[in-house]
Amino acid sequence: MDKTNIGAIILAAGKGTRMKSDLPKVLHKINDKALAEYVIDAVYSAGIKKVCLVIGYQADRVKENIHRDVEYAFQEEQLGTGHAVMCAKEFLDKCEDVLVLCGDTPLVTASTIKALMDYHRGRGNYVTVLSAMMKDPTGYGRIVRDKEGNFIKNVEHKDATDEERKICEINSGMYVFNAKELKEGLGSLTTDNAQGEYYLPDVITAIRDKGLKVGAFSAKDPEDIFGINTVEQLEEAKKIIDTRQKNQKEE
Repeated sequence: MDKTNIGAIILAAGKGTRMKSDLPKVLHKINDKALAEYVIDAVYSAGIKKVCLVIGYQADRVKENIHRDVEYAFQEEQLGTGHAVMCAKEFLDKCEDVLVLCGDTPLVTASTIKALMDYHRGRGNYVTVLSAMMKDPTGYGRIVRDKEGNFIKNVEHKDATDEERKICEINSGMYVFNAKELKEGLGSLTTDNAQGEYYLPDVITAIRDKGLKVGAFSAKDPEDIFGINTVEQLEEAKKIIDTRQKNQKEE
């Protein structure tokens, strides 16, 4: 697969209020490495070299502490995931396909990113959602499929019906988009939802409504999509990373 025309946008603008710290969430460290650096390194290891970090809260501090060769886009107000990607519109012009990842998911691996990209291009998709099966999907957006298993839509937890909330396949918040279609779709976003935000998944609906192919690829290991919102989750992620590193040494 030609990776020169693939880019990655990593969303890293949030404050991380539940971390109970003044430090921007993506700068919290596991084993002396910032959360966002884990994500950037996974992207690099997957063979993707064009990376744009969307920053906002304490932007200068983030720039000073991310020791990687990346571009930056600035999100002044945090108005949702769709709005964050809008702030990186110029970056989209440099890519044919673009990954959208989260800066607070240090467990995502290069192999999952590669598998997602292969699935996306192999199926001729215009959007592919990275999903995972969760025993407790509370709080996550759900992946709704038809009887044949084809992707129909993503629905946010707050907007989901009781029936949809029973679905255990969740949206990780990570995607691959055709960059041109993503840019067009961003223009159609509204804040008409429970959160009053620009939802990036609404772009998927817009692309699907054009008759273009969309899909969802389920991560082999649900740990890969684990996001950090609290100090407890940071500690949990550290244990997983330590175990992974120990296993690699033993192989």
